[in-house]
Amino acid sequence: MASLPSVSYSITVRLELDGGGGTVSSLTNAVEHVGGVITALDVTSAGHEKIRIDATCAARDTDHAQAIVDALGAIEGVTVHKVSDRTFLMHLGGKIEIKSKVPLRNRDELSMAYTPGVARVSSAIAANREDARRLTIKRNSVAVVTDGSAVLGLGNIGPEASMPVMEGKAALFKRFADIDAWPIALDTQDVDEIVRTVQVIAPGFGGINLEDISAPRCFEVEARLRELLDIPVFHDDQHGTAIVVLAALRNALRVVEKDLSEVRVAMSGAGAAGTAILKLLMHAGAKDIVVCDVHGAVYKDRPDLDANLSWIAENTNQVGYRGDLKGAVRGADVFIGVSAPNLLTGDDIAEMNDGSIIFALANPDPEIDPEIAHLHASVVATGRSDYPNQINNVLVFPGFFRGLLDAQSHNVDSDMMVAAAEALADVVSDDERGPHYIIPSVFHSGLSQRVAEAVRKAATKSGAPGR
Repeated sequence: MASLPSVSYSITVRLELDGGGGTVSSLTNAVEHVGGVITALDVTSAGHEKIRIDATCAARDTDHAQAIVDALGAIEGVTVHKVSDRTFLMHLGGKIEIKSKVPLRNRDELSMAYTPGVARVSSAIAANREDARRLTIKRNSVAVVTDGSAVLGLGNIGPEASMPVMEGKAALFKRFADIDAWPIALDTQDVDEIVRTVQVIAPGFGGINLEDISAPRCFEVEARLRELLDIPVFHDDQHGTAIVVLAALRNALRVVEKDLSEVRVAMSGAGAAGTAILKLLMHAGAKDIVVCDVHGAVYKDRPDLDANLSWIAENTNQVGYRGDLKGAVRGADVFIGVSAPNLLTGDDIAEMNDGSIIFALANPDPEIDPEIAHLHASVVATGRSDYPNQINNVLVFPGFFRGLLDAQSHNVDSDMMVAAAEALADVVSDDERGPHYIIPSVFHSGLSQRVAEAVRKAATKSGAPGR
């Protein structure tokens, strides 16, 4: 699938042009001729003979960006002086910083914020450890922890290379839920070392967000930390994805007038995200699900089952289907893919039941081309931002942690996740809901607050708040 020019590959090219006005119009023609888009032309200086212009252009990738620069430089009377990658400029020096919440303008303020006054606060926490949630940044802080083993679509790139992604995550926490999040990139991929490291830094945080840790290690890391810690531990790649999928599916089913408990679901992908989606759908009431991985359907007695696949085999595919994904999709109401690109065709989707729903979430290339899926399915969602109904974790994780922190929760459970999914789904009103709008924009006013309130209530009901 050919990608379109994107701001994520946006460049600004500083050009010097001959003073003739006709030369400016040639810039747009040259960029369009190689498939780029000029998004801004800013004159930085002008004289009788020369004009200096900053041309901002959107490209498809780095090679395409270079082709745009070459096209501009080939115009007669144009000189390229400097090329800036706007994405790299945004990351210079990192994207987050620490700021003091209190002024330190004089000796009195210094003596209360630090010595000697701070000793009284420390003594109070020593007497009652739970006061740390009230009197320190623990009340509003989350650790974003990774080992760099499964970063975005980049794979095992290590802790240093993971930092820009973790910083971005922290920035989203702050922007959408006013949570102070800290990127913690660990230089180890040993499960015991990860668990122990997070355990010993946990006193400074109100929650742990595990990020981009490869399966199956992520399952053990999360399970062990949940047993060891008295703060919520949330693996966003698993549970954030699952919550948004459940929210979107609730609205998609409303569009086609079907019930979750009655539909047949075919899934592609049995890794971290796929397993979490499966378990949350089942907790919410789904009953008829067949899961496929690279070897086909997961079924009892399949010879290559590990612990995770064995659980899936025991709890799904009650009819014992043993075929491939295409066969699993035949006669299904819903397809959910978190796997690999181009696994299905339009002919496959045409064999689903009427009112079919397609969630093709592999990124950047989905399991089926969305344009083709739209020809046969009633509702289509992807993980891409250039199609309607984008399944994006940022819709939920800021509000979810906001609710956990406000409730001073010690854990995370499936009821809280279902509550978050219901709140997210209900942001889309009955009048707004339709095939192309089953999930709100991340910039929807009040989105995180509504998710947070639902999670806070669920945490309070479950008895999760502080002891």
